[in-house]
Amino acid sequence: MRRTRLKSLGRRPESGAQAPDSRLSTHILPTSATMVGVCMTVLAISLLAPAGYWRMLVDKLVAIDSLVFLASGLLSFMSMRTGRRVAELERRAETIFLTGLALLALSAVALTCFVD
Repeated sequence: MRRTRLKSLGRRPESGAQAPDSRLSTHILPTSATMVGVCMTVLAISLLAPAGYWRMLVDKLVAIDSLVFLASGLLSFMSMRTGRRVAELERRAETIFLTGLALLALSAVALTCFVD
């Protein structure tokens, strides 16, 4: 019965369509929000280190990183809410998210190696 109704509407059964729950954006959005919280925690913990050039650098890297995760979350949200350009928005959100992860890793190395 389902196939006949889909045929009558001129649609094919879900051969290549993604279900809304399996889209990448449903994972990027909450994870980006969590990573913004992680960046805020790192900023608060870095206040325990003595003031200096390297601490300031780490603070700025982590602050920029939180904005990168925010941008990723916004693109992910836009891809879920709009019906157009979903794949392009998801791809950009994923790229920005991975950039944020790399920047956070760089910040962690700088915090570990250079802040006394």
